[in-house]
Amino acid sequence: MPELVNRRWTLANRPVGYPETRDFAIVEAEVDDPRHGEILVRTLYLSLDPYMRGRLRDRRSYAVPVGIGDVIVGEGVGRVIASQSDDVAVGDIVACQIGWQEYAVVPGHMARKIDPSIAPISTALGVIGMPGLTAYHGLLAVGRPKPGETVLVSAASGAVGAVVGQIAKMNGCRVIGTVGSDQKAEYCTDELGFDACVNYKTEDVFARIAELAPDGIDIYFDNVGGTVTDAAIENLALRGRVIICGQISQYNLEEPEMAPRNLWTLITKQARIEGFLVFNFEQDHEVARARLAAWVRDGSLKYREDIVDGFEEAPRAFIGLMNGANFGKLLVKMSD
Repeated sequence: MPELVNRRWTLANRPVGYPETRDFAIVEAEVDDPRHGEILVRTLYLSLDPYMRGRLRDRRSYAVPVGIGDVIVGEGVGRVIASQSDDVAVGDIVACQIGWQEYAVVPGHMARKIDPSIAPISTALGVIGMPGLTAYHGLLAVGRPKPGETVLVSAASGAVGAVVGQIAKMNGCRVIGTVGSDQKAEYCTDELGFDACVNYKTEDVFARIAELAPDGIDIYFDNVGGTVTDAAIENLALRGRVIICGQISQYNLEEPEMAPRNLWTLITKQARIEGFLVFNFEQDHEVARARLAAWVRDGSLKYREDIVDGFEEAPRAFIGLMNGANFGKLLVKMSD
């Protein structure tokens, strides 16, 4: 479609430490017509997620890094404006790997149709999307909570942590969160139903976790790494489980921290640490989405979105995410 111009955010430089706006460049290109089996999507919402920082590094990982000059990766929700697919029609709302761009041609089978009557379409990138699925599978399949257990969640007000805590409460657990502000702590306890929340920036996180969980932490859902994780490991209960979901405190370090050094606790507590990727549970995604959507509809699962207006704001919003400036699931609103 040569009459359309596609604006794309590309990687200009590999960030050293925290990303800066100079590491991103906006470029324009013509919009291609979809070929057989493909669809053309106009982006409505773009998801910004911590995992994207790892994709900006040129190092071995579970996914191929973004190349210099390539479009920044990311999932989005958009409207189909042209289709050569038998399964996806013009006008459909879909979620797919769009990247940081206004238009994308993607294979029709790689797009997931969104029903706007179930919930706002933005939730397909948050509470009913990848973050919600990550929380669901990570807690239930990896952590396997039991009623009466104590669950500690770091980044508790974030897109993943908030869902983890609420599902843990549904399963009869006592839930403690860690966050970076008093406002976020109040949100977790007053709105999400957490039993307690620790502001790791103003409180002694080691002492507070010990005080709040005198019998130890049965499950620690780790989104941050660093000092909070050290404190969680030191306060594990017998046969405690540590679920490694994210390590955002480490993503922007120029030199890795020499930690953790308290893994001896795993011996004395007969505990285990397990990392996971949400993609490994793909066969169970539809069941999980249905349950998450039902909980959203009946009000038992609450969510918060931090929506930034304007495609031009994507890099600045992403840099804010790396510094903990967001409050809830971070999205860029591209178009109505």
